[in-house]
Amino acid sequence: MTDRSDADSDGPDGGDGSTVVGGVLLAAGRGTRFEGGNKLLADVDGSPIVRRAAQTLCQSSVHEVVAVVGHEAARVTEALDGLDLSVRHNDSYAAGQSTSVRTGIDAARDADWDAVLFALGDMPFVRPSTVDALRTAYASGEGTIVAPAYEGKRGNPVLFGRQHYDGLSDVSGDRGGRHLIETRDDAVLVDVDDSGVRSDVDSRADLESDAG
Repeated sequence: MTDRSDADSDGPDGGDGSTVVGGVLLAAGRGTRFEGGNKLLADVDGSPIVRRAAQTLCQSSVHEVVAVVGHEAARVTEALDGLDLSVRHNDSYAAGQSTSVRTGIDAARDADWDAVLFALGDMPFVRPSTVDALRTAYASGEGTIVAPAYEGKRGNPVLFGRQHYDGLSDVSGDRGGRHLIETRDDAVLVDVDDSGVRSDVDSRADLESDAG
């Protein structure tokens, strides 16, 4: 991974805003470490976690949003009702996050997106402006993989250019695109003032600490 200051300044569209970036919300997992039910449906300030995560994408500058659902698909889909997004079902969700990533890549290819931004359904505190910053960095040519960093530590969501679709489709098990982020020289970090990029929910204790 390179620092963004070392990246090539010539972007895929010259930074003129014509790059089509779609957002994929990964919301198919079982969340087995969470106590007392589906963590994506747990309440944060009156809204389910997954709805808050989806709203981040819907309020950002991505061109469209796709939610990938699996475990308790009907309930998760209901929690997203009324938002400007489409839903794709991943019937193989029990085999790990990679299956949802592949479902998201299928959606990206079908829609002919130039890049896809993967967000996690259990990260309800990310700001829309952070998503916008990643999209801007990509469109400006700072990298073909763009991730946020808060206080020097990499977080989520992560944006991948079209050239990485094949690599993402080849992942297996409970892995996303981490190996690409860590091994590609054209992966960059964008510093953001958003602690939400490091705040996922694995337990009810996480809700209490992160909400503050």
